[in-house]
Amino acid sequence: MQRIAVHVQASDPVTAQGMTGLLGSRPEIRVVGDDERAVASVTVVVTDGVTEETFALLRELRRGPSRAVLVPSAIDDGQLTRAVECGIVGVVRRADATSARLAQVVAGAARGEGSVPGDLLGRLLEQMGRLQRDVLPTHGLTLHGLTTRETDVLRLVADGLETRDIASKLSYSERTVKNVLHELTTRLQLRNRAHAVAYALRHDLI
Repeated sequence: MQRIAVHVQASDPVTAQGMTGLLGSRPEIRVVGDDERAVASVTVVVTDGVTEETFALLRELRRGPSRAVLVPSAIDDGQLTRAVECGIVGVVRRADATSARLAQVVAGAARGEGSVPGDLLGRLLEQMGRLQRDVLPTHGLTLHGLTTRETDVLRLVADGLETRDIASKLSYSERTVKNVLHELTTRLQLRNRAHAVAYALRHDLI
């Protein structure tokens, strides 16, 4: 059995040692130290309060290969939403953090599967539904962060249309179409139109 490499980040040494011992007792998990954090499939972030420092750490982890599991003493709906935006794939309240539960969530995270306590998940889904229904449309946005205009342009690019044809079909100027594509590729750090279309298709955006 291949063991899951897990790195623990905690707000203090005592908490880090306790979590390391808890996870290290599981035969399917191998806890790695700071010198091996680059090989970790999952990083377990243990914290008392979910602070700006926590969000900064989660955003940093999102840029690397390791998936983040958050273990807070308490977390409210707003903090959960922000943590999800920062890329976490699992949440376990510290009061529920038995070795078996942690191992289950860590294993799921290593496979790319999310895990959130049931009461929090229900409220998160409710918030996402309200966001999609009431907030995003008033700003011309969709749930995946692209504007309706960007989605329309990308679909036509994917269909092989040139700038002039896209402008004609959508009743835009050619300059507008170029600006839409430039803003989109810049914001998402994409190289060109083909890369933008590939990105959109890969993420089911069009």
